[in-house]
Amino acid sequence: MSGGGSCRAVGLDGFSNGWVAVRLEGGTHEVSFHRDVSEALSRPFDRAGIDIPIGMVDDGERACDLLARDKLRPHTSRVFTGARRWIWQDFNNPDEANRECLRRGQKRISRQLWHLGPKIMEVDAFRRAHRALDVREVHPELVFLRLNANRPLPSKKSEEGDSLRRMLLKRSGLGDIEQWLGKARIGTGAKRDDVLDACAVAIAAREPAGSVGSPSPDAHGLPMQIWF
Repeated sequence: MSGGGSCRAVGLDGFSNGWVAVRLEGGTHEVSFHRDVSEALSRPFDRAGIDIPIGMVDDGERACDLLARDKLRPHTSRVFTGARRWIWQDFNNPDEANRECLRRGQKRISRQLWHLGPKIMEVDAFRRAHRALDVREVHPELVFLRLNANRPLPSKKSEEGDSLRRMLLKRSGLGDIEQWLGKARIGTGAKRDDVLDACAVAIAAREPAGSVGSPSPDAHGLPMQIWF
C-alpha cells in the first residue's frame, strides 16, 4: 500500500445534494462535487476515507462510536451513534422506527441520524459491492483533534472553530482551502464545514495515524473502525 505523499487519497463528506470529494495525489490537490458515492470514487485511488458509518450492528451499539466519543470529550455529541440497517430497510418514518427501537429494548434514533439514512445505506451498498477497494470510515473531528495536538477544538460552526480548522488544514499542506470554499458557494449546496471535513478525511486517507474500534467485521463482513 502506498503511503504519505505517494498515496492517491480521496476524502468524502456528505452534503444535501451529494458528496464533497477532496483528492490528494502527490503535489496535486483538488476538490469536486458529486451526486453519489460511485461517481465520487470513479477515478482510481489507493485509499479513500468517508465520514459515514461503515459496518453496523442490529442494536446500533458500536464500540468504535463509544471510543470516538471518549477521545472527543468533552464534545461527545460530535459523534452520532445508533445506525442500524433494519431501521432504514423496514421503516419510512422515524416515529415508527423509534417505536420498534423501544419494542426491542434499544435506544431511539435521533432525527439527525435518521436524515443521514439514505447516505448511510448508499455507502453500505457501495462498500459491500466493492470489497476489494480500500474505503475506510473516518471521523473528521478525530482528524482535527490529531492535527491540533489532541487539544479539543471549538465548534466548527463558530468563527473561532472555522478559522482554527482552516489553519490546521493549511499547515498540513492544503493551501487551496479558500479557493475551494469559494467554489463550493457557487451553486453546489455544500457548506463551509462540509468542505473542511472532506479535507480532514482526505488527510486521514493519505496518511492514517490510527483508528478506534476493532477490525472484527459486522454480519456483512465490514470492519467497524473509525480512522483518523
